[in-house]
This record gives sequence, structure tokens and C-alpha cells, in this order.
Amino acid sequence: MISVVQANGTDELALLQQLRQRAQEVDQQVTASVCEILNTVQAEGDKALFTYGERFDGFAADSLEVSREEINEALTRADPDFVSALLNAQENIAAFHERQKQQSFIDAKENGVILGQRVRGLSRVGVYVPGGTAAYPSSVLMNVVPAKIAGVGEIIMVTPPGKDGRANPDILTAAAIAGVDRVFLVGGAQAVAALAYGTESVPKVDKIVGPGNIYVATAKKLLYGVVDIDMIAGPSEILIMADESADPRYLAADLMSQAEHDRLASSILLTTSMELAGQTVRELERQMQTLSRREIIAQSLANYGAIIVCPTLDKMVELANALAPEHLEVMVEDPMRLVGRLDNAGSVFLGKFSPEPLGDYYAGPNHVLPTSGTARFFSPLSVDSFVKRSSFIYYTEDALAQAKDDIVLIAEKEGLTAHANSIQVRFA
Repeated sequence: MISVVQANGTDELALLQQLRQRAQEVDQQVTASVCEILNTVQAEGDKALFTYGERFDGFAADSLEVSREEINEALTRADPDFVSALLNAQENIAAFHERQKQQSFIDAKENGVILGQRVRGLSRVGVYVPGGTAAYPSSVLMNVVPAKIAGVGEIIMVTPPGKDGRANPDILTAAAIAGVDRVFLVGGAQAVAALAYGTESVPKVDKIVGPGNIYVATAKKLLYGVVDIDMIAGPSEILIMADESADPRYLAADLMSQAEHDRLASSILLTTSMELAGQTVRELERQMQTLSRREIIAQSLANYGAIIVCPTLDKMVELANALAPEHLEVMVEDPMRLVGRLDNAGSVFLGKFSPEPLGDYYAGPNHVLPTSGTARFFSPLSVDSFVKRSSFIYYTEDALAQAKDDIVLIAEKEGLTAHANSIQVRFA
């Protein structure tokens, strides 16, 4: 079961070190396997995709692309309540991400100089969506909606087939609602390679986003530079800050909502109350018995879960910023007063009626978040993730004449005489 430790300057630091080890480098065997797949797909194209599909998925497909008719049929046949829920979630996600849009600008100065920035969406983006038992239609919305708002020209989705050799219908339903342009039935590292290099059927993209298993994550990491990627995602994690006012039932439920993702998932509670810590442990034991993934939850909590009893609220804030969690719940009196002090977190959930699954599915902010402490310097997926910027410069002769001496001086200090000459030749 989950361990309870006192924040004494030693025990909690040892725990933090243990958590960081979850993000250790992928073993060489996985890397070697993925490299072979990438090279084969680059060399053989569709032929390699069909071969790997038969090897890993157990069937030989006639076509890699899912027809528009099948996508539309999935939407038609879907449970109307499920469709309504997805539409409501899409509306919230779109409303939030619309506020992230940046505009191009032009700055025309009095001396004739014109400076500016042009912002536009990427030409083509690939979205990887897991299939089978790990099918997450919410991930389709979270990855596709901001890309559409950014003005991406074409969105290509890849997803592995189920045991019946077809795409998961819930995934197709979400794809139809979100506005995915084309869907290909291919998964694993080979799907990432197809998006990065392009094949006879699968178009080459500029960026690949979306979650996947260790082979997918490794492929994205190795192909960064050939294409852009969203991030290297590690195991899921949640950190909860709670004072004496918190309800242990809610704390236990929210800790387990992340623990069920993966045996490597991390669920941490920071609290100023030893009594609340004990109550939460008892609630974990009670609630876990009714949950379908209780074995995964138990192992996750035992290995990477903890309750840390802190002497003060300030200590909780300090540890939260040190952990830089993917998800941070704040269940204290007046949680809004802490927002400006919580600098390192992917997404912050304030108050007892803002549980983490609200962000996963519905509220609007993106659920693709930095993990493994990378919230210190990475940000959630956003509209900015799908745009590129170019600056432009226009100088008149008089304006350049005014600047030339400074430019030449700097260039000569750097030993770049051709740079200096490029300026001087215009005034010789």
C-alpha cells in the first residue's frame, strides 16, 4: 500500500529521487528494434507497413487507409449520448484554445523601416492514436482541435487495428467530430516512421503528436529533427496538495484516477495533517476493492505513490514546484491564493470540485501535458504547437546608412569580415 513519510529534509528528497528514476533512458534492445523498423519503413514504404501489420497485428490488410464512408458510418452508429458528450467537450476545448491564437503583425517605423512577423499553421500534421483496449477518443479531440484552430492544412491520423482488423469505432467517431482529414490503419513505431518519411500511401507530415507505448515514444524521440514532435511523454502523474479541510474520500479517488493508468504512474499527496493522511490510506483500501484495475492501482501506489506530511503550507508549495507534476490538484482553503506561487505544473486543478478527470475529458485546457518534472521548462500542447513563425525585415537606404557603422563594428569584433563587407559594399 501507499507509504506515509514526514517531510524532514531527507525522506521526501529520497522519494523525489526515486520518482525521477521512472524517466530513465529506454533500454538498448527497444532502441535497436525501433531503429530497424524505422530504416525498413524508410526503405520499403507500404510494403514494410503491410509486413509489420501482419507480424504485430495478426492480419494482412487490403488497404491502409480507412475510407471516409467507414468514418462517417462510425459517427452514424455511435451512441447518441456519447456523440453529445464529445460535442460538448469539443466546444469547451475549442473555446479555450481559441484564446491562444496569435496574430501576425507589422511594425512600420517613421524612418521607413518595416519589421514584422508572419504566423501560420503547419502544412500537415500526424496524430498518433492508440487503439485496442487503450483507445482514448478524448486524445483525438485534444490533439486535433488546437491543430484545426491553428490553421493546419491537413491532419493525418494513424491508429492500430483491433483484433477484428478494423479501427476502433469510438476513435473514428471522435475523428469525424474533430475534423480529421484522413485515417490510416497502422500503429506502433512503423506508423511513426510512415508519418515522418512518407510512403506510397501515407503522406509525409511536418509534426507528429499523440501518445503511444514505449516503441511509439522511442520512434518519436529518434525521429525528432526529421519531423517535429509534441514531447517525450513519460508515465502519468498526479500531485495533490491538501490541508485539514480536504475530504479524504476525494483525495483517495483522485490518487487512484492516475494510478490506474500504469504500474509506473505516480500519485503523491502532500498534506499538513497526519490525521488526514491516515484517513486517506483507509479510503484507498476501501475504494480500491470496487475498481476494475485495482491490481495496477495497488502496484502503482506501492512503488511510486506516497503521502508526505508537511509542517506548513509553504513546504507543500516548495515540494510541488520541485516535483513539477503533470497534474496538480490544490484542495486547500481558498486555493486561488496559491495560483501565483505554483510555477511548475502542467495543469493546476483548484478546489474540491475540480478533479483531474475534468481536465482529461471536458473542461477545455489541453490534457497533453509535460511529465517527469519537465513542467519546469515544457508547456502543455496548445495552438502554438501547430504554428510556425517567420520574421521579415525591410530597411531603406537611409535607415541602413544610420545602422551600418554599428553592424560593421560588431561583425569585425566577431571576425566575420564578409558580414561587414556585405554592409560596406552598399556604401562604397
